[in-house]
Amino acid sequence: PIHSGQPLQLTLDLSVQAAVEQVLYGGMKLLNAKGAAAVLMDVHNGELIALTSLPDFDPNNRPELPKKGKAADSPLFNRAVQGVYELGSTFKIFAIAQAMELGLISPETIIDVRGPIRWGKYRISDYRNYGNKLSVSQIIVKSSNIGTARIATMIGAERQKNFMQSLGFLEPTSLEMIEARGGRPLIPAKWSELSTMTVAYGHGLSATPLHLATGYASIANGGYKITPTIVINRKQSPKERVLSPETASASLKMLRAVVTDGTASMAEVEGYAVAGKTGTADKPGRGSYQTDKVIATLASIFPSDDPKYVLVVALDEAEDRTGSEPRRTAGWTAVPVSAEIIRRIAPLLGIVPRFEN
Repeated sequence: PIHSGQPLQLTLDLSVQAAVEQVLYGGMKLLNAKGAAAVLMDVHNGELIALTSLPDFDPNNRPELPKKGKAADSPLFNRAVQGVYELGSTFKIFAIAQAMELGLISPETIIDVRGPIRWGKYRISDYRNYGNKLSVSQIIVKSSNIGTARIATMIGAERQKNFMQSLGFLEPTSLEMIEARGGRPLIPAKWSELSTMTVAYGHGLSATPLHLATGYASIANGGYKITPTIVINRKQSPKERVLSPETASASLKMLRAVVTDGTASMAEVEGYAVAGKTGTADKPGRGSYQTDKVIATLASIFPSDDPKYVLVVALDEAEDRTGSEPRRTAGWTAVPVSAEIIRRIAPLLGIVPRFEN
């Protein structure tokens, strides 16, 4: 160990960490969720400023390891770095970014979104009917599975797999926490054309909130691969480019439009120009998915006009019960919680608010 004998200095900011925990805990209780996770990362050097997994425990009074039931139900389980989930539509921007990088599409390209797409016994459909065609930008803003799946078929399985590998989605992260090794992504056994389509909208590949934050950091920082770390001054390897600056910038612009015009409208925080993408994924049950139990996620970047941080918030089985029917989509759960976190922490991080005239 290079640092042996030296004091351990962590990247975590205790004021920010406390604020993230407090808001996330309030959001989890308000939305009746059984658990939650948040990752706040510096997009330029991969340093984690806050890392939260709830329910939590007091290290001075550590609970015993569970003898039965799921390990993930124990407060000892770190949802942020070892919780492996399908991250849903937050993945769509990766397919769009790769297709732009390959010169297959531009933000204005029109894509056929008529559906459903049938593949054997499987059907790929959209949350609602978006008509016959959408531009690539609208596919992200409206979150069209069909549009994203059609773009993924242009990319193909081999190229998609290589790109996801370059972003770090196919293996555990190298974070200096012992449990990070347990966050091994679940990837398709056979990366078929169907897998290519479903992975593009976040189904069929499961990874941790930390993986997601790392992937979004590459979009936010102009296209460089990032290695997450919680140790100050850990030498980052020379910057490896995974996207061109033009592709990263066009992707970021689309993510900003998701907040100004799309599914994450409640993520807007005055003065901080948030960009991001929602994801709502049904939880796996016995042999199939449970449509009434979801993991809701928002991956956000702020401030989007000069990106400094990525924040990933994931809520397990959250429900907004204030209306006549429970609302489970991320737009009603992870999004408002993320906005409240950003509202609280942006001043602590020293970001000066900018107001558009």
